[in-house]
Amino acid sequence: MSNQPLLQPATDNEGYLMNLQDWSPAIAEQLAATAGIQLEDDHWQIIHILRSFYQSTGVSPAMRILVKLVRRELGETKGNSIHLLQIFPNSPAKLASKIAGLPRPTNCL
Repeated sequence: MSNQPLLQPATDNEGYLMNLQDWSPAIAEQLAATAGIQLEDDHWQIIHILRSFYQSTGVSPAMRILVKLVRRELGETKGNSIHLLQIFPNSPAKLASKIAGLPRPTNCL
């Protein structure tokens, strides 16, 4: 564990960053920790896919689109809802978007 002070970016009542520019890998680690997740390579792959998609479209993808994106980028093994649920429990699209510093996907319950 590092001795760096915790950064305190502004978040909304659901924990999403208010200013997307506040995001950094250290912030991602903090957001993940609040959800009980220790970020590993599989998580970072999804985070990078999400951030790239958002940068090109301005949209945080809902689950169905997220699965298709991951399948296209990483293959069938990782591009399925079961894998995504294992690494981002309960609502992968919402949780992964939050950790990636993106807005809440609009089509997620």
